[in-house]
Amino acid sequence: MNRSDILRTLTLAGGIAAATVMQTKTAQAEDLQKITVAGGCFWCVESDFESVDGVSEVISGYTGGTTENPDYRNVTGGSSGHYEAVEIQFDRDQITERQIYDLFFRSIDPLDAGGQFCDRGDSYRTAIFTANPTQLEAAEAAKAAAETELDQSVVTPILELATFYEAEGYHQNYYRGEQRIVTRRGIKIQSDAYAFYRSACGRDQRVEEIWGSDAPFIKH
Repeated sequence: MNRSDILRTLTLAGGIAAATVMQTKTAQAEDLQKITVAGGCFWCVESDFESVDGVSEVISGYTGGTTENPDYRNVTGGSSGHYEAVEIQFDRDQITERQIYDLFFRSIDPLDAGGQFCDRGDSYRTAIFTANPTQLEAAEAAKAAAETELDQSVVTPILELATFYEAEGYHQNYYRGEQRIVTRRGIKIQSDAYAFYRSACGRDQRVEEIWGSDAPFIKH
């Protein structure tokens, strides 16, 4: 076999391998399910759920409002009607919708209708956005279980999912970013600034106060 024949063979083999990888990734993507929830600051919800077995990715974004293609400024400014939300991509063979909703309720303050922790206003309210009857049934069951455990009414609404808009790139995986950013306390590594914000905002303290040992994401 001469060199040109070898190159043609390698090219063909590479093309077949690449096609196989693409088909595998496509099949894996098709197997993934998606759940959309709003739990206050989407950086925090993303951080929590990317640690869950069976969850492949969490995307920060906006949904629930009327403005098309919203950006962070008009969402947090209250003019869009959107919530800060996340899209949780997961493998149902490893974790179910009901399990994710149970974790979600125990990661938020479901008794607060005016925002979450130090973040106030409509964009920081909690909600579950369901896309099909399976999600609706699981969400309703999880909400009922949360109310029974707390012996209080849960204010987190269950809404029909509308368009989910992915947030700006700098919001994705914010909690583990390593670039240097300017903060009120000077120049900080992004992940350190996130950790300070989460602590100062009182998120984990309040969640533990409500849920105690059932709070799944509290780190001691």
